Amino acid sequence: MAGLLVFALVLLLAVLLSGLADRSVLSMTVLFLVAVFLVGTGTTGLVDVSAGSEIVSLLARLALFAVLFTDGMQAGLRDLTSAWRLPGRALLLGMPITLFAIAALAFLTTDVGWGEAFLIGAILSPTDPVFAAAIVGRAGVPARLRHLLNVESGLNDGLALPVVLLALVALGGSESSAAVITLELAAGVVIGILIPLVALKAERTRYFSPAASVAALFPFAIGLTIYALCEVTQANLFLAAFSAGVTITSLDPGFRDSFHDFGQLLSELLKLAAVFVFASLISPTLLSEIPLGGYVFALLVIFVARPLAISIAFLGSGIGGREWAAAAWFGPKGFASVVYGLLVLESGIAGDDELFHLVAIAVIASIMLHSSTDVFVASRFPELSDPEPDPVAPGSGREDAED
Repeated sequence: MAGLLVFALVLLLAVLLSGLADRSVLSMTVLFLVAVFLVGTGTTGLVDVSAGSEIVSLLARLALFAVLFTDGMQAGLRDLTSAWRLPGRALLLGMPITLFAIAALAFLTTDVGWGEAFLIGAILSPTDPVFAAAIVGRAGVPARLRHLLNVESGLNDGLALPVVLLALVALGGSESSAAVITLELAAGVVIGILIPLVALKAERTRYFSPAASVAALFPFAIGLTIYALCEVTQANLFLAAFSAGVTITSLDPGFRDSFHDFGQLLSELLKLAAVFVFASLISPTLLSEIPLGGYVFALLVIFVARPLAISIAFLGSGIGGREWAAAAWFGPKGFASVVYGLLVLESGIAGDDELFHLVAIAVIASIMLHSSTDVFVASRFPELSDPEPDPVAPGSGREDAED
């Protein structure tokens, strides 16, 4: 109960300060991280959880599921296929470069082997727009940049997951075979598409019609059904979440609008709950156990790996300087990395604690740096007198034009 009281008080304070946070370097996420660190297991002990606690794993999974589902609801098939060139470069070229760059940095700055370094690279290669909300949500920021960050972050969690799972198999941390993992991933996509198809087909019959007052609960009910079904069948939760969101908004964009505010609030609450339990795992003891090379590694992940990858991926793309700088800087590490780091702890592979520590310090550094700079970077883009049109289909020439 003490933990619930602490969460409620920190949440109340964060909400009261949210207006200030929207205009300054203050961040609700950083506030949670710092506040819970001060009352966590290794400090005052008011919040006492362990890395192996089911609540940690559950909240992390729920938060990532909600974020991916909500991201999918904002990216229908038209959104994913329009202005595809920059997101495609970021995903198909930038992400592999990021993975290998992080792996090389881990191998050079710490004492992990190449196999473990590759695993860390896979865990830290996804990005999370939640920690760059002012960039993604600010109307003055070019739509092309917002589209890039949204699509990239929505897809790269799912792209990284098979690599993480296969790396764990190679390191002896999973009893599942590559074939079983592939089947679970495919099952997640199938469930994520099939359940919304059935639900929306039923909704369009003359027997069913959600009332306007509860329309937002319809996508929520679909998501909850998918989550439960994936838990029962062992299908991949995260690919199912994003597939479902994309399917719903592609078939009926009206539900995107009705779900938007509710979905954003739900994702924000689960995100803060996940940060709460994650921060409670971070103690002075854990931080002291990380060697100097680990801290150097975390900073290089942020200041070298992402900018290097984006620089190479966007060569010849024609993207403007300010947009390039924002895309290169905002490669924040978030829930996907936390969840995948917890998978390492649960796997029992040799050196799992050390690997989790490296992931944790990189995520902490990212939260502190990216959550505190999004408002400043967004303010560098002038407010538009007229909202910029949505990105258009490739071939028009506008998607790769200079500002």
